[in-house]
Formats: sequence, C-alpha cells, structure tokens
Amino acid sequence: MAHPPSTRAPRAPARAPATAPARPEAPPAPRKGGWAASRERLRAAATTEPGRLWIIGTVVAALVVAFGAVTAWEVTDRASAADDVVSHSQPLSADAASIYRSLADADTAATSGFLAGSKEARAVRERYESDIATASRLLVKAAANTTGSSESAGSIARLNEQLPLYNGLIEQARANNRQGYPVGGAYLRYANEQMAKTLLPAAQTLYEAETGRLYEDYDQAETWPYAALAVGAVALGALFWAQRRNFLRTNRVLNHGLVAASGASVVVLLWLVAGHAVAASDLSTSRTHGQESLKVLNDARISSLQARANENLTLVARGAITTAAGKDAYDESYKSQMKDLVAKLGSATGLADDDSGRTPVSDARAAVTEWQTRHEKVRTSDEAGDYTDALDRVIGDSGSTGQSFDRVDAALEQAIGHEQREFTRAATDGRDALTGLPLGAAVLAVLGAAAAGVGISRRLAEYR
Repeated sequence: MAHPPSTRAPRAPARAPATAPARPEAPPAPRKGGWAASRERLRAAATTEPGRLWIIGTVVAALVVAFGAVTAWEVTDRASAADDVVSHSQPLSADAASIYRSLADADTAATSGFLAGSKEARAVRERYESDIATASRLLVKAAANTTGSSESAGSIARLNEQLPLYNGLIEQARANNRQGYPVGGAYLRYANEQMAKTLLPAAQTLYEAETGRLYEDYDQAETWPYAALAVGAVALGALFWAQRRNFLRTNRVLNHGLVAASGASVVVLLWLVAGHAVAASDLSTSRTHGQESLKVLNDARISSLQARANENLTLVARGAITTAAGKDAYDESYKSQMKDLVAKLGSATGLADDDSGRTPVSDARAAVTEWQTRHEKVRTSDEAGDYTDALDRVIGDSGSTGQSFDRVDAALEQAIGHEQREFTRAATDGRDALTGLPLGAAVLAVLGAAAAGVGISRRLAEYR
C-alpha cells in the first residue's frame, strides 16, 4: 500500500545565539633579559630573611676567597722578585763587577810585566792570562742571561769585539819589549788607551745596567701588598658585620662557621703583614749592608787597579805624555784615582756593620797610606833621573809600591768576600720569609669561605 508523501512542514533553522563583540587580547608581557630577571629574583629574595642570609653568605664567602686570591697573587710576585735578587740579578751584577775588575787587573798586570821586561815574573804573566780568561768566560755567561735588545747586550757585544784587539796590542808590546825595541812602549800606551776609553766604559755600562736591574727587583720585592691588605680589611669588616647582625637578630653570640672564617682571614692577614715585614727588613739589610757595601768596595778596588796601572805607565812613558799644564798625564791620573780610592774606603768603613767587615777596610786604608808615601819616593827618584831606583821602588821585592798595592788588593778582596756572604745570608732570609705564604693564603681562604657557607646554611636550615 502506497503511503502518501509527508506533508510535515520543514523546521525553521535554529537562530544563532547572539554573541558579544570579541575583545582584543592583551599583548603578552615582554620577557626580561637575563640580568634583569636575575635582578628581579635577587630583589624578591632580599625581601625575606632566608634570601638576605643567602646573599650575605655569598658575599662574605666571595670576599674571603678574593682576599686569599689577591694575597697569593701579590705575594707570589714579591717572592719571585726576592728570588731574582738572590739567584739572578745580584749574581749578574757581581759578574759585571768581576768583568770590570778583571779587565782593570789585566791592564795592571800587563804594565807591571812590561816594566820587568825580560825579567817578567811567571806569576805576573799568569795573572794577566787568568784575568783575560775570566773576563771572556763571564762575558759568555752575561750574554746568555741578557736580552738581545737591552743596553747590556750592546756593552757585551762591544767588549767581545774589543777584548781580542786589546790582547793583540799587549802581545805586540810584550814581544817588542823583550827584543828591546822602543816601539813596545807605544803599543802598551795605545793598549792602555783602548782599555781606558773603550773597554772599561763598556764594562761600566754593563755593570750599571745589571745593578739597575737588581735595584728594580729590590723595589718590587719590598713594595707592600696594599691591594691584599685592603681586600683583607674589607673581608674582615664584612665578617664582623655579619656576625653582629646575627647576634642582634637571634641573640646568639657566636656562629661557628663565621667565627672560623674570621679566624682564617685573621691568620692570613697576620701572616701577610709579618711575613712581608720580615722579608722587607732582611732585603733592606742585604741592600744596605751587603749590596751597597759591595758596590763601594768594587769601585774602590777598581780605583786601586787603575791607580797602579797609571803608576806603572808613568815609568813606561817617562814624561812623554803630558797634560795641558805640562804635568805628567799618568801621574795626574794616578793622583786622581788614589783620591777616589781614599774616599771610597771612607764610605766602605761607614757601611761596614761588624768587625769582620771593618778590619779589612782598615787594613786597606793603612796600605794606601803606605803606598802614597812610597810613591812620593818613586817620583823623587824618577824626577832626579835615577830611573833604575824608581823602577826598583815600583816593582822591587822590598819596600816597593807594588807590595803596598798587593796589600790593598788582598784586603779589598777579603772585604768583598765578607760583604758578599752578608748579602747572601740576609737576602736568602728575606726570600725565605715569604715561602709558603701564597699557598697557605689560598688554602686558608678556601677553608674560610667554606666555613662561612656552612655557618650561613645552618641559619637557613632554621627556616625550613
């Protein structure tokens, strides 16, 4: 059966619900950078007591570590300079002085041997050869320890170039003198001129440069570690403030961790002050009663050597070389060097701080007086035309100026040896006073920072 089609009316479409107009969304807040975010977190933490404690502990621990680090750095720098004084710059300065002395002594020995002629003593010849060999060996050593661009390098190069030429002139003078040729005296005078105008000035420049390096090391080693002292004072001030704050807020007298950190910092500070004070005192002693005495004594010995060479050359030249005033040039140089010698011996007496140092200087002064008296007799004989008597009074075996010179030289060598030992002892003590301080300061600083952290963490645990 067929069904009629449905006559049901279609449903009306559902009415869409009324909607309010959409509001625009607020833009997302801009993200803050890392530093700004950290600053916000720090500000938020600082508003609570645990946060404040954490900040205080961090700052105190950082200050303690900084104190140890700065102390280790500054003391290491000064200990290195003190070690250079003992093992590097002073030995180089002493070697430079020995180069100067060896050259001057070689010139003196050469003139003494020339005066003796064919009767030249074997000891005099060996002394000359030993001086030349010593100067050459020390020049090699100095070159190995000197930078190529320094003033010392130029002096060493000049000495290495001129020393063989000087030695050749001396050999020419010696050979001609042994054969009785007068030209030997000209060779000797020219060699002496080369020594006085080229070799000795170069050696003096080398000595002054190396001594200048020594004094720079002294100044660096003796400078107080002001940065370490300042950081230490700040660290101790922060520790005191933190403990006072802890007492006022909790009525607890002691925080064991902060007390331990304070103790470690006080130990480092006292060690730093005491160690540097002792080191500076010993180094100052080595400088005043060691190095300064050595400098004066070395200068005195060089003056005596040059005076002796000029005295010999007075007889070699026999009045051929004169000053503008018509006086014997070598005798005038002798007088000038003897005047310097007397003045330097007076300074050395004032610098000597014990009998072992004063006694040889006194012996040298007595020998200088004897030398001057004998020299007057030499000049009297020479000016009277008695060359043989004058020569005997200069290089003879009895009552000669040569014997007086030998006494002066031996006394000065003894005084120099004593002052060198005094320097080494005092400078070594000064260097050793700083031994262990850099490492000790670093270790104590780490332990102090750790103790401060433990002390603050126990306070923080009370808030959990």
